[in-house]
Amino acid sequence: METTVVKKIHGRIVKSFLDILILAELRNSPMSGYDIISFIHEKFHLLVSAGTVYSILYSLERNGLIEGKWGERKRVYALTGKGRETIELISKAYGKIQSLMSTILVRQTI
Repeated sequence: METTVVKKIHGRIVKSFLDILILAELRNSPMSGYDIISFIHEKFHLLVSAGTVYSILYSLERNGLIEGKWGERKRVYALTGKGRETIELISKAYGKIQSLMSTILVRQTI
């Protein structure tokens, strides 16, 4: 039972933070939507639909965080300056995010 609960929480967390995961991975190199789906599956053992990923990509592009360009046969996405600044700010907030999760999960004794 514990494994099932952990797997469900793992999936929820990955899906909730897909936009951040995508931005973080695009720091390394430009990627297509298919590349992102493959990356998420390989790294997190989670299959996400193309509709989910492309919806997030379009949203990130509308917000000026990424830019898509047509390559040979596919659209490849890369961070913009605004996207790079955004993911760096999120990375710097890691300690605060970790503290928040500890506050949520650790039982407080009175």
